[in-house]
Amino acid sequence: MNTKQFLLAILLFAGILASAQNSSLLPDETFIQKMEGMADSLTQQLKEWEVPEAGFNVEKFGAVADGKTVNTQAIQRAIDECYHSGGGTVWLAAGDYVSGTIELKSNVMLCIAEGARIVGSANLSDYPDKVESFKSVASEMHKYRISLIYAEKVVNTGICGKGEIYFRGEKEHFPGPETIGELEGRPFGIRMIECRNVVVKDITLRNAAAWMQSYLYCENLIFDGMKVFNQANYNNDGLDTDGCRNVIVRNCFISSHDDAMCLKGASAKPTENILIENSTFYSTCNALKIGTDTQGDFRNIMARNLILGGLPDSLKSFKNLYECSTGITLATTDGGNVENILIRDVEINRSRCPVFLCTGSRGRRWNETMQQAGYLKNIVLTHITGKENRRQGSFITGIKSSIIENVWIQDMNISMIGGGTAEMSHLPVVENEKGYPDAQEFSRTGLPAYGFYIRYAKNIVLDQVKITPEAEEQRPEFRSGGNIENVIINGKPL
Repeated sequence: MNTKQFLLAILLFAGILASAQNSSLLPDETFIQKMEGMADSLTQQLKEWEVPEAGFNVEKFGAVADGKTVNTQAIQRAIDECYHSGGGTVWLAAGDYVSGTIELKSNVMLCIAEGARIVGSANLSDYPDKVESFKSVASEMHKYRISLIYAEKVVNTGICGKGEIYFRGEKEHFPGPETIGELEGRPFGIRMIECRNVVVKDITLRNAAAWMQSYLYCENLIFDGMKVFNQANYNNDGLDTDGCRNVIVRNCFISSHDDAMCLKGASAKPTENILIENSTFYSTCNALKIGTDTQGDFRNIMARNLILGGLPDSLKSFKNLYECSTGITLATTDGGNVENILIRDVEINRSRCPVFLCTGSRGRRWNETMQQAGYLKNIVLTHITGKENRRQGSFITGIKSSIIENVWIQDMNISMIGGGTAEMSHLPVVENEKGYPDAQEFSRTGLPAYGFYIRYAKNIVLDQVKITPEAEEQRPEFRSGGNIENVIINGKPL
């Protein structure tokens, strides 16, 4: 969408709002301009840290790139020497460097040149526990402990280069069940806690045993030109930021078995000032997501120019799954508030539920009880296309104590496979208020509407929204599940 088209959309939006009751409660052109301003300001102010000129070649510290020698200590010596010398670049020049856990330090850039790889050790004993001092749901309930790369309370660090980190996380090396709790015996790829000024650039990351990356309570993060292939094991997330502020994700490609691009809140700290742009996120779970842990607040988040959805035929899938659960999920179930979200110019393909907005009261928190359910409001999704989406349909579902408010979805035109029956139009849909916040927990094979099913929501505007079924549909395109107020769809009340 060009600038002229977007300004016209803003004017159209303002007109629609004026026709709705209590329209002042809904997002308006000022909100959109503020979100665009946040993205522009972040782009101008958040820059990569300046790496000192000194270089440290790991071979000089005893590393052997033969694909057999375990180089953990040699690589760590190079990192430590770089740190103590005032910073610089630690180089891996060519070949395969097998390693267990290495710990990044301040002012150190780990650079893996084209033709070089770090290869994760297949021996679990090479991954000692790293338990952060910052206590949260992640450390105390999930008990995340092990990873190939670790950093804590580091300032100015990162990973770059045209080479690759192959974490060797396939199930034959690190078996274990799929879980929504502890991950025992399966190392993360990268874990960073309480770090500032982090750059991950141009690198290829392949096949972790669990989540590929987790950044918890960090600040000033840039991910640029990164490629992630994480289809080797259960819980294979692509990129998870948790309680982070000032984050840019741009020009990235992620293919993951679990959530691809995920903003979490297990830290109970705010996630804010986030720009995600010009990227592709494929998943067999959720492509772009806020959740699952939502103990902290989420605000001021913009995503634009994205391709989302299930895997195309050209990519290999773990467990031979190619559709995703959702293209976009915005959810809160643990007390965190979600607000001020703008997502525009997005393509969603091969998704069971293209758009999923959800509140709940699961209340998973560490060392405290959730006082009230979080809210979800001030959401704008505009210019969404897509094809080959599945039968479930999109879903906006609040709960009685947390009504979803102030949502505008404009210029959405996608196709789906269709084939829903009249009987499906009247099937009950569980509320799942205390359950896991994922669209596949609700009528996975088909909601009572093939376009949008909406309940516990108010001040919702769907304008120029058209969902085209490829096979005959006997369900309505849009349907109310009850407890709605001021829901306007294509100019008419639902």
